[in-house]
Amino acid sequence: MKIKLLTALSISLVLFLGACGGASDTDLQSAADKALKAETTTSGVTVEVKEGVATIKGDVADQAAKAKAEELAKVEGVKNVINEVNVNAPAPMPEASGDDSEVKAKIEEAFKKKGCDGATVEVKDGTATIGGSVKADKFAECVMAVNEAKPKKVENKLEKK
Repeated sequence: MKIKLLTALSISLVLFLGACGGASDTDLQSAADKALKAETTTSGVTVEVKEGVATIKGDVADQAAKAKAEELAKVEGVKNVINEVNVNAPAPMPEASGDDSEVKAKIEEAFKKKGCDGATVEVKDGTATIGGSVKADKFAECVMAVNEAKPKKVENKLEKK
């Protein structure tokens, strides 16, 4: 009789503690929001969690960033993610003129927008020489930023950190 009573109490205690152990929607939302803001490509995405389901909204530059946002929002405890993120292609950069200072300014502006901290550029006779070092995950974006400015030629001396 005592064993049955102790077993029943033990099972009840385990079930009670298990039901109380889940994270609240507020905790889940906070964790997902923190993860989204830590990634530069998803920093404009917002998240709302209700009953363990995260809904993400906002604008990103490409499909990869949209998928990344969904991945980041699915923190431990989130049951499902509803992805309402919009993909907005970046506005095309105006074509560079033959003026070296204008080409350099456009590339530097693109470096800023894409988070290419540590990248440098010099332009002489239409040839853009990029140098410095950037984080490995930013390398391709930084090189693309130079090409989008349409210099006559690119000399790539940029290094990955």
